[in-house]
Amino acid sequence: MKLSGRVILITGGGRAIGKRIALRAAQEGADVAVIGPDQAELEGTAEETRKLGRRSFAKVADVSSEREVTASVARIRKSLGRIDVLVNNAGIVGPTKPVHEIDRSEWEAVMAVNLTGAFLCAKAVAPLMMEQRSGKIINISSIAGKQAYPLRAPYAVSKWGLIGLTLTLAKELGPHNIQVNAVCPGPVEGERMRTIIEKRASELKRSVEEVQRAYLSATVLGRMVREDDVASVAVFLASAEGDNITGQAIDVAAGYGL
Repeated sequence: MKLSGRVILITGGGRAIGKRIALRAAQEGADVAVIGPDQAELEGTAEETRKLGRRSFAKVADVSSEREVTASVARIRKSLGRIDVLVNNAGIVGPTKPVHEIDRSEWEAVMAVNLTGAFLCAKAVAPLMMEQRSGKIINISSIAGKQAYPLRAPYAVSKWGLIGLTLTLAKELGPHNIQVNAVCPGPVEGERMRTIIEKRASELKRSVEEVQRAYLSATVLGRMVREDDVASVAVFLASAEGDNITGQAIDVAAGYGL
């Protein structure tokens, strides 16, 4: 039970990678709080964690709203007693088109959730962790945060920025025994990746199959990663086994882009 006695807060915890992290953390003994935009999805995650014998908390919250983030963190602390781990997983895909065709509103919408949301959540939990003299912040970035990603500029820039936030927080919070790391998935099999491939195929006027092959051929292992692969690394970093790892951006990408 790697996370026994710990409380983990996961943004975007109602589905996909966020849900998998929540359930893996619960299996390892953590009590779980999830926030995000969809109450039914959040309650689904919370119910599954309760079936694993863990306490849970689920609340709709907009991570781009400082007021909602601050209120959620206060309620989680009151309900579960503390916050030991923050996983900044909330994110949106954004547009698939060249920069000169992107509306400012599309750009700002991606930054608000993917980057500002992580900043606001870290800002809210850092004082609690500093008071405890321990804590973990895990930012779910992307392999897109380490290379050019044509047609996906807002997403890529937000993920580059998230790595910068990770490194800065690691330096600032290290003296308080708080570790801050990023996990950088490559293409993750599932509904979101299918949608991304379809949009890219439409923009490039290519077949879905051709675009999918291009993603796969860009990986050394010739396959996409699974949500559980990302969850495993996040749980490892959240545990005592990750106590001496900080300021890292760890790829879980099947060798994408090597």
